[in-house]
Amino acid sequence: MVELPNYLPTELIERPLLLSGREFRRDLEAAGCIAIRVPLEGGYETRLLRRLRAGGYRTQITSARGLGDPEVFLLQLHGVRPPHLGHQSVGRNGAVGEVQQVMPQLGELLTGDQPVALWLLEGNVLTRSELFSLFDLCQREPRLKIIVEIGGSRHLQWEPMQQLLEN
Repeated sequence: MVELPNYLPTELIERPLLLSGREFRRDLEAAGCIAIRVPLEGGYETRLLRRLRAGGYRTQITSARGLGDPEVFLLQLHGVRPPHLGHQSVGRNGAVGEVQQVMPQLGELLTGDQPVALWLLEGNVLTRSELFSLFDLCQREPRLKIIVEIGGSRHLQWEPMQQLLEN
């Protein structure tokens, strides 16, 4: 038996170094959409996504900033206007610029039968209605699982999005 130094708290020693992801995957499959709080030093995103990929998921990680309408951005072909850069010809294409068609973010991932996991960073910028839209999207598309980072914490914590929206 090895003696532990007195200056190390025992709770740090007892915590596992590797996260298996089994409990996370089980809760994600049951809820469909999860709100998660992760330690700010990072690393959990890639670790958990790697565990999901090993379990047969197709995964993608992206930022929630600039998401707009979640359903349109993730699943439908939609138009985007370029930023206005100042002195431009108003006579050509109007004052707001040409509309560029953008492919849906999850278009290719949803082909086939594999389940898809989308991890949204910086989910704290999303409004309550956008979070509800993501939850509703997971209910209508059973293969789609969404993980939304809603803040930081000292320990990894998650809860079903439905539970977060009810509070």
